[in-house]
Formats: sequence, C-alpha cells, structure tokens
Amino acid sequence: MTRHQVSRRAVLAVSAALLGSAGRPAWAQDAYPSKPVKLIVPFPPGGPTDVMGRTAAKAMGDKLGQQLVVENKAGAGGNIGTDAVAKAAPDGTTIGLSAISSLAIAPHLYAKLPFNVEKDFAPISLVGTTPCAIVIHPQAPFSDLKGLVAYAKANPGKLSYATSGIGTSNHLAAELLQSVAGIQLTHVPYKGSGQIVTDLLSGVVPMSMESSLATTLQHIKAGKLKAVAVTSARRAKALPDVPTVAESGYAGFEVESWFGLIAPAATSPAIINRLHAAWVDGAKTAEAQTAFDSIAANLRVTTPAEFAAHIKAENQRWGELIRKLGIKVES
Repeated sequence: MTRHQVSRRAVLAVSAALLGSAGRPAWAQDAYPSKPVKLIVPFPPGGPTDVMGRTAAKAMGDKLGQQLVVENKAGAGGNIGTDAVAKAAPDGTTIGLSAISSLAIAPHLYAKLPFNVEKDFAPISLVGTTPCAIVIHPQAPFSDLKGLVAYAKANPGKLSYATSGIGTSNHLAAELLQSVAGIQLTHVPYKGSGQIVTDLLSGVVPMSMESSLATTLQHIKAGKLKAVAVTSARRAKALPDVPTVAESGYAGFEVESWFGLIAPAATSPAIINRLHAAWVDGAKTAEAQTAFDSIAANLRVTTPAEFAAHIKAENQRWGELIRKLGIKVES
C-alpha cells in the first residue's frame, strides 16, 4: 500500500464520519424552525388573549420564515392549554401563550395541578399586560374611588362587585383593594365577562372589577358605564383621564393581568433564543402595536430571564395573599 493510498483512505474515513445519516454533512442540519410551529392559546377565540396570541403568531412567523399556527385550547381558566404546552415535545414545534391565572395564581389555589410552573416551562418573553379597571353603573351612589370607599365603609358588605371568577386576577385585585382600604365588599363571581357587562349595564350588579378594558371600553366612552380607577401603576392609554388606584390615595397599589410566551421545559436555549428574537423583532411592527391598542393592552418584551424572574415574583406575591385570605378552588 502506497503512502498516497493511505492518505486517500484516511480522507474518505473522515468524510464518512462527517456525513449525517441522510448522506449530508453533519453541519448542514436544517435551521430552526424547519416546519410550522403550533402556538397554543389556552382561551377561546375572539377574546383579548386570542388577539395577543394571533398577533404574536403573525409577527413571529414573519421573522422566523415559518407559520405559527394558533390552536385555541380553552378550559379551567387557562390550565388545560397551559398543561398541553408542558406535555408537548421540547423540540420547538409547540409553544404557548399563558397568563397570570395559570402561571402565578393557580399554583396556590388548587390542591393539585397537572403541571409544575417551576419545573415544566421555559419562559420566552412577556407579551402583554392589561390593567384591571373598577367599573360602575352611572347611577351608583358614588362617582370616584374615594366615594366608593366611603360608601363601603358606611355599608359594610352591602356593595357587591362582579368578576369573571374566584381566584382570577380581577378577583384578587378587588381583595387587595379591600385589604388596603379597610372595606368589605361582596363578591359575585361570573363564568365570563359577557354576562357581567350585560348585568352591569342593566344595573343588576352595581360594580365590576374588570381584568380587560376591552370588554367595557366602548360602554365607558359612550357614557353607559363609568371607570373610577385603574389598577396599573400608570394610567391606561385608552382611558387617560381615569386615575390609578395609587393616585386615588393608595400609594404603591399595582395589579395587572399579564400574558407571556412559554415552551416545554427541556426546549434548548438555542430554540428559546430564536423564538425570543422573533418576538423582539415582531413586537416592533406597527401591526403588532395597533392590534394591542385595539384591545387596550400594553405590548411588552422581556428577556427569558426577566420573564422567569417575573413569574417567580408574582407567585410569591399572589401566593401570600391567597394563603392570607384562605381562598381555595376545588380541582
């Protein structure tokens, strides 16, 4: 065997080692994503969360060069769809848009959950926030938060308020308000915001704590309902003349519903970073901002680490309040 023959065989051996099973170089793997990505939205079509999900899907798909297909998987306050993300293959083909309800409140309300927030998810980014709003019927015996508190103190337990359910962010916002203001209100939980608006307009219930301004905004602007305060740290862009709870005498009061992108826990950092970069770029588009404005939501972008820290802090905050109040929901 000549030296030339040995050298040639060596080259062939190295080349074979570098070839993948499909007969191509190992470094020529398909760039992620090589096929459409499923984005699970754990709430029904048409609502504010669905708008956020479809907006993110369109914006990110344009940047990734692959379609993000939205699948609405509603039920159990968002827990069913969120669990579907936890159980999905960690290969970047399935991600989700979850919310404060499943990622920060549910772990402290239910004795058993099918997922573990700390162990089962890889955070990608916050996507949006919405302030809660204290909305009243125009004929209520008060017109601002100061008057509401005074009335409630003079009539403990007589003033009822509606929310979209026990343990929701708007319910906890109302509980927190009662705690800091020293008042007692009567909670009337509903199954959804549609019936709340109907009963609020007709005067069946005098007040609601709304987690999404989009559900009542048109009626507020028409004068059929009145917003006395918003719970965010800053005034809502959609209602610039409505003060915050903090401005109304309760410094430091801040409650917002929030929504963010998550993936199954074992998803590789490279895929998480690719998805994050797509949302960073997609969120800058005028189309994304217009869509969020249409539902009175604040468009948000964070790093995966910042979103993880936010989830942890919110769990601590709401866990303490839920334990203090003794709120429980049957699994």
